[in-house]
Parts: sequence; C-alpha cells; structure tokens
Amino acid sequence: MAEKIERDEVSGTDTTGHEWDGIKELDTPLPRWWLYVFYATIAASVIYWVLMPAWPLVNSYTPGLLNWSDRRNVAAEMQELRAARAPMFERLAAAGAADLANDPELQQFARAAGESVFGDNCQTCHGAGGAGAPGYPVLADDVWIWGGSMADIEHTLRVGIRSSHPETRISAMPAFGRDGLLTPQQIGDVTEYVISISAANARLQSDARAAGRGAQLYQEQCAACHGDTGAGDRTQGAPSLNDDVWLYGGSRAEIRRQIELGRAGVMPSWDHRFDAGTLRALAYYVHEMGGGEPDAPAVEPASGGTAPQGTVTPTSARAPAAPADAERIDAGQDRGGEANATR
Repeated sequence: MAEKIERDEVSGTDTTGHEWDGIKELDTPLPRWWLYVFYATIAASVIYWVLMPAWPLVNSYTPGLLNWSDRRNVAAEMQELRAARAPMFERLAAAGAADLANDPELQQFARAAGESVFGDNCQTCHGAGGAGAPGYPVLADDVWIWGGSMADIEHTLRVGIRSSHPETRISAMPAFGRDGLLTPQQIGDVTEYVISISAANARLQSDARAAGRGAQLYQEQCAACHGDTGAGDRTQGAPSLNDDVWLYGGSRAEIRRQIELGRAGVMPSWDHRFDAGTLRALAYYVHEMGGGEPDAPAVEPASGGTAPQGTVTPTSARAPAAPADAERIDAGQDRGGEANATR
C-alpha cells in the first residue's frame, strides 16, 4: 500500500509511494514507442479476428472473411503433388524388373518413393534401413522365407502374412509345449537337434546325446515343414534351420521357447492402402536394401508355342535357398523362429 508519493531528487520522477528496506520504487512511464506498438498489436488482433478463423464455436469456428483453411490448402497441395507424380507411378506400375534395371530415372524415383513409404509405414517395426528388432525381421540381409525376388516381395506386401487379406500368406508353427504336444524333455531334445543342424552349433555346442534323441522327434514333428535336413520350404513359409538367423533370439533358451510357444507375428496387407505404383516402389526399396534375389527367368515356351511376355516363375515355387554360412549372418544372430515376416 502506497504510503507517500514524492519526487525523486536524482531522476526528477515521482515515486509510487512503495518502499522496501529504504529502496523506493519510481513511477517511470512506458516509452511512447512501446505504447504505440502495443496499441498496434491490439488493432492487428481485431483485424485478424475479422479476416481469419479465430473464435471456436460449439461444433465449428468462425471462418473469417477470407475463409482461410490450412487443412484445405494442404489437401490441395498434396493433390497437386500426387498429380505431378502420377505419370512416374504409372510407369513404375507397368514396369517389370528388367525395365527397372535398364531405366536409371525410374530406379531413382522408385528408390525415393519407396524410402518415403517405408519410413512412414514400415520403419516402426522393421527399423531404420530394415535393421529389424527381436520379433521384427531384418530386411537388409539375404534370408527370405517367402522369397526375395521383386515379385515375391511385392506379393507379400500386397497380401500380408497372417493378415485379413483373403490371399494372405499363412504359416503356422504348433506350440509343442503350450499345447502339450511334446513333453519338456522332448522339447529339450528337439532344441538340441535343431542347434546341431544349424550354424549356431559353432557357438552353442549342442548336447550330442540329446540331439540324437531329438532327431527322431524332429522327423516325426518338424520335417514335414522344415525338411528332412532343416533346409526349409518356401512353398509353405517354413524357414531354414541350417543358418544362424533367428527372429525371436538365437540363444538356447529362445530357440526352446519358440518350440514351446510357436510364436508368429502378423504383417498387414497393404493392398487396400497403396496403389500398384506405390507397392512396386516399396518392393523395389526393400529389394535394394541389400538382400534382394533376382527374379526368375521367363518360362520357356512349349514346342510350337509362345510364352506370354513377362511370365515368370515365382521363387516361392522353387527349391529352398541353400543354407547360409555363419560368416554372412553377423547381424542376424539375435533373431529366432521365423526368418522374416516378409520372407
């Protein structure tokens, strides 16, 4: 509370009458330029209220005389961008692997578009650059469960894995422990046998006696999908067990846990979200990450006939890939079970 207003002898300015420990507060007026700027901002705000969207209402807002909408402007700009890119996406949708290989301009466009789509939709699970994570497969190596050609990758992207798409890729590993199909000891024996036929044996050193007991169980329970030697079978999405690539972890405990639980992930189908050109760009980007396989050659025409142009043999119908050696698998040692969600 002001007690006594007096004039300061040094500055000649009146005080406010407030005093604290002998210090008196001066009542210095604001500079005129500051006041003018302040009044101008008030006037500008009133003009903004009139011209631009400003006041919220119950279910809407005041649109302003200019009827400005950032949402509408962004949508228009996106439409213009899509229209500008449409010719390249059409070329990409109509191009085959051979066309892409001979068209640097289309390659550059597909790589840039695919990288953008991957970053927005795939990177959350598969990691930057397709590095993967436990339960999310690496896309940058050369291990594929469903095939690694452009055609195979694009088909996987289109239908998904265990997705709601009617043509989805499906493979199912039984939960031998959870469902009581094998006893704990039998699961341990099969685990040792799987380690013994894989490149992981070099670091895990399987129990030879247990592996011997597990060999017969493997032939009875696992060979129908994974093959007699564990080479896998792409026609039914059964991964090779001969390499050291594990989706859920390559330790002895994780391999056993996979046999017990039969874990399997879900990859969505992108057919409903992306057009043909975008799917082709994404497939090209994944293929070019480092582990893509060449597309199958055109089918030879029967005698007296002509093969349809562009006809290829899907890699999923070919023999399984040869087992990977331990040297090329450094980045994949901590994955387990199924080799890759797109593989």
